[in-house]
Amino acid sequence: MSNRLFQTIIHQMKDVVGRTIGVIDENGIIIASSELSKIGESRQKIREELSYSSDYVVYEGYTYRYINSAGKGESVCFVEGDDDHAAKMSELIAISLSNIKSLYDEKYDKGSFIKNIILDNILPSDIYIKSNELHFNSDELRAVIVIKFLSYPSQTPYEIIQSVVQDKTKDYVISISEQDIVIVKEATADTTMTDLEKYAQQIISTVSHEYNTKLLIGISSVVDRLKDLARAYKEARISLEVGKVFDIERPIMCYENLGIGRLIYQLPTTLCDIFLQEVFKKGSLESLDRETLMTVQSFFENNLNVSETSRKLFVHRNTLVYRLEKIRKLTGLDLREFDHAVTFKVALMVKKYLTSKPTKF
Repeated sequence: MSNRLFQTIIHQMKDVVGRTIGVIDENGIIIASSELSKIGESRQKIREELSYSSDYVVYEGYTYRYINSAGKGESVCFVEGDDDHAAKMSELIAISLSNIKSLYDEKYDKGSFIKNIILDNILPSDIYIKSNELHFNSDELRAVIVIKFLSYPSQTPYEIIQSVVQDKTKDYVISISEQDIVIVKEATADTTMTDLEKYAQQIISTVSHEYNTKLLIGISSVVDRLKDLARAYKEARISLEVGKVFDIERPIMCYENLGIGRLIYQLPTTLCDIFLQEVFKKGSLESLDRETLMTVQSFFENNLNVSETSRKLFVHRNTLVYRLEKIRKLTGLDLREFDHAVTFKVALMVKKYLTSKPTKF
């Protein structure tokens, strides 16, 4: 359990107790105190005195007690005073901190366990055994959310996401790298991808408002077994990568909504090169100017409807038809025909994919 957490709890208790209270670590050093000036002081002698006591000791105006009744090697709490009230308060603080520490340690162990699963650092046969040891429900529905910070905020990304996640008993926040954080979120049979997108949007809004930091988020499909979290993590990362290639302006990408982009991303680049060479005459794709490509994009967005596209582009219908004819002559593909439009759309996506991959395999 971290010193910061001990200090936070002691700070919350100080007004209720009304006396100086604190915690001494296993090395005899005060690591938390309601009187901040005491932090860092050595109280090694207290540990020696407690080793001969089965309950608590009073020394130089303070009452000391092991936080865990197991005794040796554990942290010690203290309360100012040598009266019955100090003895009772020390017992109450010890019980409270012991329970909190147990929950924290269990949560930490579970978090480490999940991190090893998603990073493929644990054998599948060991997952079941370890989950039983930690009293972990291995059959819960869960989704993996990968959060990438695009800048360096004043606080660490892990601390920020920890503060944003509300249900810390069911959801786990895991630090993968300096800028990448993972949330393993519990789901239900009724959880939809829309629900997960809304959750991700709340995170983006909160972090943007409170920390002025931009995020990219990738969301996996929902899995129903612990061992599948490794696959879910890969899905969430692929979502980010595919989003970077095909939908740069979208901050949230879901694996299930990647469509054909997911397929293209997993193709060998040599196969993609061959496809482009077969679809387009040499140099025909490169000859299309920016205005023409924007026209194509709008044409696709308006479901190949000439009238609607011309209205959205504020151009005459004949002007749009002229541009489409120009594309047909250059590439051999008439975008007014569905099959040709699909081929052209896929080819543009393949071209984007190849541009994002400087190394050809």
